[in-house]
Amino acid sequence: MSPFTGSAARTPDWEHLRVRVEDGVATVTLARPAKLNALTFGAYADLRDLLAELSRERAVRALVLAGEGRGFCSGGDVDEIIGATLALDTAALLDFNRMTGQVVRALRECPFPVVAALHGVAAGAGAVLALAADFRIADPTTRFAFLFTRVGLSGGDMGAAYLLPRVVGLGHATRLLMLGEPVGAAEAERIGLLGEVTDEGRADERAHALARRLADGPALAHARTKALLTAELDMPLAAAVELDAATQALLMTGEDYAEFHAAFTGKRAPK
Repeated sequence: MSPFTGSAARTPDWEHLRVRVEDGVATVTLARPAKLNALTFGAYADLRDLLAELSRERAVRALVLAGEGRGFCSGGDVDEIIGATLALDTAALLDFNRMTGQVVRALRECPFPVVAALHGVAAGAGAVLALAADFRIADPTTRFAFLFTRVGLSGGDMGAAYLLPRVVGLGHATRLLMLGEPVGAAEAERIGLLGEVTDEGRADERAHALARRLADGPALAHARTKALLTAELDMPLAAAVELDAATQALLMTGEDYAEFHAAFTGKRAPK
């Protein structure tokens, strides 16, 4: 995302999210605990716009995405989204579905790693938000459920049919998206959907520790690695190798590369 801005001022407050930025680590919390952090039109829009602002400002080096209360996110609010969409015409429905996809693109394209801290339910759109993160850390209470077919919609919502096979393989993705059955933390870790399962109640702590480690590392190297992981999913090998070469040549002119050598020869930690 481009760092250049126009006339729009920075958003002073986010109505549908709780946002904290501290020493390069942003914590974005879905904060509707009474409704298991069910998403509304406003919550989707805030996530889309927040990620764009953070990407432009370049003050964030890692982001933790979490949910308040008993679960991470139960998906779209039954009344405020599912009920409301029944009254929308096709053009408005297309606008809405494009917006939800823009949130996933923003998570994948922001120039900093995103760590999802999971507990309790991660269902529907909540499961896809977690899927779009770079790292998923969960406690044993976590349950994924890609529920879209259960409500009569395609399982390929918000890019799920693109991302999930690339994370867990086509067979597991077909089962999860077709059947919409819940998947507990142990199975999710076994099939590669989770990177780490913590003790109960410790997912936030571990997610923040990982975000701190990432934020203390080489931000540009992390950003370009994330960009290449996404871009090269659909590239032939020759194009991927060429893109890797161009990226490495640029990074070799950067301060981080020189700092590693100086720290190594000086027998000190790199800054």
